Amino acid sequence: MDYSKLGKRIREERKKLNLTQAQLAEAIDISDTYMGAIERGERSLTLDTLVRLVERLGVTVDYMLSDSVSDSDSNIMNQIKQVIDNQPLERKQMAVNVLRTIFSYFEGDS
Repeated sequence: MDYSKLGKRIREERKKLNLTQAQLAEAIDISDTYMGAIERGERSLTLDTLVRLVERLGVTVDYMLSDSVSDSDSNIMNQIKQVIDNQPLERKQMAVNVLRTIFSYFEGDS
């Protein structure tokens, strides 16, 4: 997650509505210090805060995150890890087998 890009987008949307950081922070129930740190990309924000933020700004979460989340290998691996982390060992092994099957199918297309 690129928090500086997210912060920049938040700042742009806030300014479109002619809101100060303090006004936006008050509207979403966070401190203006925290709001400033979010806009500078110095702090992350919780999902709850993000939802309140996009609702107040009148945008969607996917729009807000569109250029902040990369599809790098490490990001994709983290997503896979999140999906299978709390699964029992047998299901994890099943998932690995399914992935192997999918990739072997694609190797046949080459």
